[in-house]
Amino acid sequence: MSLRLALDTNRYHDYVTGIESARVAVASAAEIHLPFIVVAEARCGGRHGCRPEVNERVLQDFLRTRRVNVLFAEEATTHFYAELFAEMRRAGTPVPTNDLWIAALVIQHGLTLFTRDRHFERISRVPRI
Repeated sequence: MSLRLALDTNRYHDYVTGIESARVAVASAAEIHLPFIVVAEARCGGRHGCRPEVNERVLQDFLRTRRVNVLFAEEATTHFYAELFAEMRRAGTPVPTNDLWIAALVIQHGLTLFTRDRHFERISRVPRI
């Protein structure tokens, strides 16, 4: 089965900065998805870096890659988000709002999340590498 990969912001950054494990994972994926939250976080980080124009160009080039797709929340996504929020609240393990949106999109679209963020370990329904 072909790997359908969603990138978290930290792994997008790893890929852009040439971290080998990120390069290999992205190269081996049949599909690469960036949740809109990741695009926003990458754009924010890029604007506050020392090369904002270069960072924006790199992001735009990545987004134009044929295998890359941006995932946006829709009405159906809100149901996944609400379920996850309630689950985390019952368990007493809060997860940052942006990460809940990413998790909701990953679950909704049946993706595997590529992340270094430990918050996602609390969400057992999110497959991760």
